[in-house]
Amino acid sequence: MSVPRIAPLDPPYSAEVQQAFDKIMPPGQPPLNIFRTYARHPLMLKRVMTLGAALLSHGTLAPRDREIVLHRTCARCGSAYEWGVHVTAFARPLGFSDAEIDATAVGTADDPVWSDRDRVLIRLADELHDTSTITDGLWESLAAEWTVEQQIELISVAGFYHAISYMTNACRMNPEAFAEPFPAN
Repeated sequence: MSVPRIAPLDPPYSAEVQQAFDKIMPPGQPPLNIFRTYARHPLMLKRVMTLGAALLSHGTLAPRDREIVLHRTCARCGSAYEWGVHVTAFARPLGFSDAEIDATAVGTADDPVWSDRDRVLIRLADELHDTSTITDGLWESLAAEWTVEQQIELISVAGFYHAISYMTNACRMNPEAFAEPFPAN
């Protein structure tokens, strides 16, 4: 473990911060390091929670589609923290195989674990990461499979988790005890 550049806020929490944590954490579970770090700036915590909730709980994407883009984005950004949290909290419960989970971090879009549809999502995350845009050919593939709302969400998931990755990496957040580590290359 390293020393975080911004130490996560420790209890006791202000009423405002505790209320925010109560909205995002299951009862009895302590808040994650990322939320405790954002809690150093309560307004940012609220804004991050709002967009995160929109993408994770209120969107129109299938959870599997969202998680493929999210995992790939975090992996490409080197955010072992966020990748590991999502593997444990989302990918495993959604039934992702070990090979699929590993491929989000160390595979390619052509990896045999992916369906043709999944490959489009991996390519989306990769193109956005590498070029900050989407080629016409990939856009056509996206438009053939996902609605306009879902296309907006897919791009937003990649962008939001770039920002989350910047926070986890720049702040040198320590991993959560329950989170899975990146696979070996």
